[in-house]
Amino acid sequence: MDSSAPHIVGAYLFKRNRKPLYDLARAKTIWKRRIAIMATLYFIREGDFGDTLALAEALLQDDQDLTHKASGWMLREVGKRNPETLEGFLNNHYPKMPRTMLRYAIERLPKATRTAYLRGTA
Repeated sequence: MDSSAPHIVGAYLFKRNRKPLYDLARAKTIWKRRIAIMATLYFIREGDFGDTLALAEALLQDDQDLTHKASGWMLREVGKRNPETLEGFLNNHYPKMPRTMLRYAIERLPKATRTAYLRGTA
């Protein structure tokens, strides 16, 4: 279901008001929250990271591991295109990031950097 989010929701909202993503991110249903963050993959591919970062921050307190995985994945995608943007987000949020989100986000970073984030010494 959420794998189509970038192609449908993200593409539709790319040049429109993105408020619906923030409404989805606050939904009670986990799948709607995942759609919100997954839709931003379209934006990431276009070089637009702002909504991904804002939604990942909004989902830091989410209680579902599947939401953490999706958020970490999208953060990793940001990092593939702009490592400095990812590291800026991580430096501000890694101490309070759910472990799954953090692990997914740092997957492609150098081993020493990954270790520092995981140990809380970054």
